[in-house]
Amino acid sequence: MARPEQEMTMERILKENTSVGRHIEGMDSAISLTAETKSMRLDIANFQSHVTGLEQRVAIMEDHLNTGQDRDQELLYLHSKLVDLEDRSCRNTVCFLGFPKLLE
Repeated sequence: MARPEQEMTMERILKENTSVGRHIEGMDSAISLTAETKSMRLDIANFQSHVTGLEQRVAIMEDHLNTGQDRDQELLYLHSKLVDLEDRSCRNTVCFLGFPKLLE
C-alpha cells in the first residue's frame, strides 16, 4: 500500500500533468487560431487588392467618359461593336439553320 506521502505526490503529479496538458491544448488552439487569422488576413488583403483594382478601373472609365468628345467616340465605337456582334449573330444563326445561301 502506498504511503500518504506517496499518494500526495502522485496526486500532485497528476494535477501538474493535467495542468500541463491543458496548457498544451491551449497552445494548440492558439496556434490553430493564429493560422486561421493569418489565412483570413490574406483573404482580406486579396479582396482589398481586388476592390482597389476595380476602383481604379472605374476611375479610368469615369475619366474616359467625362471628356465629351471621347465619350461620343466611345459610344459610336460601342454601337459599331454591337451592330457587328448582332450581324455576326444573325450570320451564325442563318448558317446554323442551314441557309448559308441567304448570306450571299
